[in-house]
Amino acid sequence: MHIFTVGVSVLGLASVFPLHQGLFQSTVETYVSSESTIAKAGVLANIGPDGEKDQGAHAGVVVASPSTTDPNYVYSWTRDSSLVFKMLIDQYTTGIDTSLRGHIDAFVSAEATLQQISNPSGSVSTGGLGEPKFNIDLSAFTGPWGRPQRDGPALRATALVTYANWLIDNSNTTFVSSTLWPMIKLDLDYVSLNWNLSTFDLWEEIDSSSLFTSAVQHRSLREGISLASSLGQSSAISSYATQADNILCFMQSFWHSAGSSPYMTANTGGGRSGIDVNSVLTSIHIFDPDAGCDSNTFQPCSDKALANLLTYIESFRSVYGLNTGLANDTALATGRYPEDVYMGGNPWYLATFAVAEQLYDALQVWSSEYSLSVTSLSQPFFALFNSSITAGTYPSSSSTYSSLTAAVKTYADSYIALAANYTPSDGGLAEQYGKDDGKPLSAVDLTWSYASAITAFQARNGTNARFASWGAKGLSVPAICATEGGGNGQMVQVTFNVDAETVTGESIYLTGSANALAEWSTDDALSMSSTNYPKWSVTISLPSNSIVQYKYIRKNSGSVTWEADPNNQFTTPASGMLMLSDSWR
Repeated sequence: MHIFTVGVSVLGLASVFPLHQGLFQSTVETYVSSESTIAKAGVLANIGPDGEKDQGAHAGVVVASPSTTDPNYVYSWTRDSSLVFKMLIDQYTTGIDTSLRGHIDAFVSAEATLQQISNPSGSVSTGGLGEPKFNIDLSAFTGPWGRPQRDGPALRATALVTYANWLIDNSNTTFVSSTLWPMIKLDLDYVSLNWNLSTFDLWEEIDSSSLFTSAVQHRSLREGISLASSLGQSSAISSYATQADNILCFMQSFWHSAGSSPYMTANTGGGRSGIDVNSVLTSIHIFDPDAGCDSNTFQPCSDKALANLLTYIESFRSVYGLNTGLANDTALATGRYPEDVYMGGNPWYLATFAVAEQLYDALQVWSSEYSLSVTSLSQPFFALFNSSITAGTYPSSSSTYSSLTAAVKTYADSYIALAANYTPSDGGLAEQYGKDDGKPLSAVDLTWSYASAITAFQARNGTNARFASWGAKGLSVPAICATEGGGNGQMVQVTFNVDAETVTGESIYLTGSANALAEWSTDDALSMSSTNYPKWSVTISLPSNSIVQYKYIRKNSGSVTWEADPNNQFTTPASGMLMLSDSWR
């Protein structure tokens, strides 16, 4: 069943590595070489309209998996699609694969359509951009689901910004201004307005705040600020810098420092430990080689990210039978989170590749900086390879640096060898592999699994060092965090007044983009007082210095009527009170 059966002996004990180093390296190199081609073909096979396994998808649509039953993944998730196309756009814009232009332009066209599709999360102006998945014919999926999922707009914006920057560098600013920028701005306006409203997490299970979502939202706004400057659009995105600072400040709250095993908690809710590959995926998807080992943005080589990685990995030691008896400095099978029960709770290929990718990213930075720093926080991680290691900075000329980086490289490669051992002979990557026997499980040919293999391999060979910085270098955390999508943590009183004549049985309600405005819900919209009819009023508390969008609605015997577009919008003051006076339209 396995491509590389030697992986079993190689992965047995750390002491085996010196004896079989040549065999070990040969195993990894052979797998990377063959699986790179297979994974790329696997990705393209799941993209419409010409993919061999696209299930009839529209042009530019990424099918999560061709699996139709147990589970049915023949849908297009905004998150998965954006991550996949970010990888493809990186390959195209750096010259790795110059044949991808048609796929990329089809993706742009498909996503432009999907942005405008009304769906259960709302319309384009009332929250619809947070809809997690669509049918592969570009129609809305209307069944019950964990919605909204607010990472999708940020990830799509990041992919499109990468393409836009390349087009600008290649004298095609017109297409960027007319087509890409309006799409990007829609997504980034959504991020700016909604970044700290609750969201379902990566696994569509917990509705709270998510580290991964916050981190990719932060990155997308920074990239949007830079692109807007290139296009002369800075005045149109005046709120982005403030909101990016607020998100960066909020991100620090995910750090869980208590106890002997610190980590970055994945979600603020859910009743679980919070140990989750969400945090590892965060580090690799916000990797900026120019930012060094910055801990504020959780860069891969930062002490927080390394401490988190160790806690995450070790959480699976006793959970999976595959990990029984393995040494501390040998790869462990890893999954989503240790409490997982989906499909029995198994390792995921993308989680295993993510560990390797974070370590390869760290090695890149240490090499470029000609040094490696060990802090009291990261010391337990480095102690896997040198039990007597102490805090300090070790220059690249030192034997300690050489031995540590060589050991980390071997450790990262052991995760690739582990994946190789549980990859079937045709190279196909499912969603999961069995926790006791390593057999592929769940959805077959998962597009995200293939993409995660490719990005891990690119990190291993240093290709991703060619991808552009997104501006993480030198960022400082504001002294005061906002508690909502804006502000400085303070609240202000806002009174909403609207002149609206009604018929018997009809009342006016208010809903909008903030928690206090029911997040565009019609069921939970705020009832307004008609004491001064035809003026309807309600007073609520909102975060200061925040951009807020809202609309009035009419309710009558269960029917709902929205006022006309566009959304009303204002910015709350720094302090005091605000009174708004509107007329129904």
